[in-house]
Amino acid sequence: NRLRELGPGLARAAPQLQELLLSGNRLRALPGGLLPPPGPPAPFPLLSRLDAADNEVEELGADIAALPALKSLDVANNQLRELPAALADCPRLKEANFRGNQLRDKRLEKMVNGCQTKAILEYLRAGGRGKGKAESAREEVRKKKREKQQKKDSGDGEQDEVEEASKLLVKVLHVSENPAPLVVKVSPGVKDVRAFIVCCVLKGVNLKPGNALKRFLSMQTKLHEDICEKRTVATIATHDLQLVKAPLTYDVQPPDELKIMPLGRKEIKAKDLLRQLQLEAEEQRKQKKRQNVSGLHKYLQLLDGKDNYPCLVDAEGAVISFPPITNSEKTKIRKETRDLFLEVTSDTSLQICKDVMDTLILKIAELNRSALENKEGSGSDVESDALSGPGNLNLPLVVEQVRVVDTDGNLKVLYPSKTDLATVSSLLTVIR
Repeated sequence: NRLRELGPGLARAAPQLQELLLSGNRLRALPGGLLPPPGPPAPFPLLSRLDAADNEVEELGADIAALPALKSLDVANNQLRELPAALADCPRLKEANFRGNQLRDKRLEKMVNGCQTKAILEYLRAGGRGKGKAESAREEVRKKKREKQQKKDSGDGEQDEVEEASKLLVKVLHVSENPAPLVVKVSPGVKDVRAFIVCCVLKGVNLKPGNALKRFLSMQTKLHEDICEKRTVATIATHDLQLVKAPLTYDVQPPDELKIMPLGRKEIKAKDLLRQLQLEAEEQRKQKKRQNVSGLHKYLQLLDGKDNYPCLVDAEGAVISFPPITNSEKTKIRKETRDLFLEVTSDTSLQICKDVMDTLILKIAELNRSALENKEGSGSDVESDALSGPGNLNLPLVVEQVRVVDTDGNLKVLYPSKTDLATVSSLLTVIR
């Protein structure tokens, strides 16, 4: 399936569970939220087999040792970089499969591919790279200090500082610090159509140099194909903030009432737009003699059977977004755009919206850095603005929090919260 997380409810609902088979999902942490807070009764006292192969697990938590009956653990083909030393504390663990993970400790990686479980556990118990034994951790710190001093002595001392300084920066502007924070109001009707929305404002992008705008649009298309799974789990919309008339309402409207000016088209009713796109798709199939179609035509079936369509409406009553199909020409991003309003919607889960938004901000930060470096290197299009100087290539992008509220003003979601952007923290420095 496509499970991204599990909650502690399973431990309470199925205390006698003996086998848990989770392979082929999208889990990122294990046990993650599966285990309730410590305390009696112990969770899953009989669980002997845990299979989570072929997921996206980046962290195998030390609380895995809280499963007293665990005999078989399969986390093959995930994204683990470390194995916790706590695995050695699993009293009954006899079989473990860690193959297909790119472990930092290359010796441990070789053992994983060729040794018995017992040998791997002994290695972790003895303090092998597993992020768990205190003495091992202290030794690791001492080793890094020695290496840093050696670099300094050999004239490479500034390398670490340069790497840290070159990290992408994002500064979060909290609602409490913002004199005019943007708010999105959600109508009750979206619950049955496309329930989840996450928004934020991103200031300081530079789309002027070279093909920066084209690369920006290509990046968005690629995210729709990959992390958004061809828009089936989430849809991204990006707007020029200066053209967005707040406050905004996330609403639903019948297909024959919803009007939008789609990108590159004249104003049209949603019902007529879909009919037009379907005709274009048929024509495209005939011309190319293929089953598959491209562009917006690929997403028409996502609205099948819907009595109402989701839309984001501005203060003037204009629809600026019609997910999962298109944005509006009214808020279209141009080369001159500096500030963005970002929106991610989903009918699957709120967490997926946040994960996609995290990745979107990271990708924009990468593109922004690249655009500024190209501009700096080319020596063309020099402006007197704050971003054009050679010392300012690492000015942070500013992410302004946006509140999503219900019709009574009660908070539904605030992004980015203090726990958001954690999924990209290895590549992004977030100033909160």
